[in-house]
Amino acid sequence: MTPTRRALATTLALTTALATAPTAARAAETPQYPWYFDTLRVEEMWEHTTGEGVIVAVIDSGVDATLPELQGRVLEGIDLTAAEAGAHTDTSGHGSDMAALIAGTGTGGGMQGLAPGAFILPVRTIVDRINFSGEERFSDGITYAVESGARIINISQSAGVSEEELTEALALAARHDVLIFAGTGNTGESDNRVAAPASFSGVIAVGAVNRDSEHVPYSSYGPQVTLAAPGNDIPGHCDNLSGPVCVREEGGTSSATALASASAALIWSQNPDWTKNQVLRVMLNTAERPDDQRRDDFTGYGIVRPDRVIVDGEGDPGDPDSPPIFRDWEAALVSPATPEPTPETTPDDSAEPAPGPEAEAAATSDDGSHLPWIVGGTAAVLLVGLTGWLLLRRRA
Repeated sequence: MTPTRRALATTLALTTALATAPTAARAAETPQYPWYFDTLRVEEMWEHTTGEGVIVAVIDSGVDATLPELQGRVLEGIDLTAAEAGAHTDTSGHGSDMAALIAGTGTGGGMQGLAPGAFILPVRTIVDRINFSGEERFSDGITYAVESGARIINISQSAGVSEEELTEALALAARHDVLIFAGTGNTGESDNRVAAPASFSGVIAVGAVNRDSEHVPYSSYGPQVTLAAPGNDIPGHCDNLSGPVCVREEGGTSSATALASASAALIWSQNPDWTKNQVLRVMLNTAERPDDQRRDDFTGYGIVRPDRVIVDGEGDPGDPDSPPIFRDWEAALVSPATPEPTPETTPDDSAEPAPGPEAEAAATSDDGSHLPWIVGGTAAVLLVGLTGWLLLRRRA
C-alpha cells in the first residue's frame, strides 16, 4: 500500500469507526436482514471488520447520497454523462441500490449492506438502465476511480465499449492494484451473449445464484465467469428511491456483483497490506462449491464466502506479486502489472486437478478463460523442504 493510500485508508477508517456500527441481528427475510446474512455469518464478520477504510467505486447511474442508509457513506464522485447533473443524481435508482447493497447501514428502514463501513465513490456513466452515454465513459470512469483512490470498482452493468480504450483503463487499474468486478449479464435464458466489460481480461466476472446455491437460469454463463454471489431475493427499492425498500425476487447479476465487491471490501479491510492478487486468491480459494467441482461456466470457481476468510482464517494469500488469474495478460502489459513474471507452463491435459475447497495451480488459457494460479506458498515450502532433504541424503 502506498503512503497516500495508507493515509487515506487511516482517515476513512477513523471516520467510519465514529459514524457506523452494525446493529444487532434482525429478523430474517427483510431488507435489513436478507437471507444471505445468515449464510455469510455477517454478525460474526462485523466483529472483525465492516469494510472500514476501503473505497468502492460504483460505475453506474449515480448514487443518491441523501438516502438514510447511505448518508455519510458516499464521497463526491463525478458525473460523466452528457446531462452533467452530478454524481449524486440517480433518476434510475440502479446505482443507489448497488451502493446500498455494498455499504448501506440500514438506517431509517433502508437497505443494509454487506460492508457498511466502506465508502462509495459514485461514477455516473449512465442516465438509466438502458441509456448508456458513450463508449469512452466506461474507460474514463475506471480511470477516474483508480486516480481517486478506489481499491475496488463495481460495474453492475454491460454495454458496447471501445476495446482499445477499455483495455488501457483496465491496464491502469491492474498497475495500481485495483480489483474490478462486473456482472456477466442476465441473458442466460435467451441468447446468452457475452457482455462487456465482464468478458475482458482484468475483470472479475460475477454470476448469480439463488438461496440454494444454484445457478439461476437468467445469469449469463461461459468461460468468463470467475465467481458467483446471491442474485435472487435481494433488497432494493422496488418502486423508486422515494419509496420503501423491499425484497426483489430477481436482483440479477447486478446485485451479485455488488455483493462480490462488498465481500472483497471486507477482506481487504481486515488485511489492508494485501495486494489485489492476495485478496482475489483467497476469494477463489474459499469460494463455496461442491467437493467434486473445480470450476464450471455457471458459477466459476464458486460462490463468494468472505466469512471463511474473516471469521475462520481460511485461504492462503500467497505471493503478493503473482496474480491468480489473468497472469499472461498482466505480464504482457507495457510496464507489466506483475514484476518480472515467470513464464507459464502448459498443464498436462490428462491430469485431473484435485477437488476440494483449496484450488490448485493452473494456467490461464490462450482464449482468456479463467484458470487461476491460486496456489499459495504451500507448494513452495514443500519444494524447498524436499530439496533440502535430498541434499542432506546425498551428503550423508
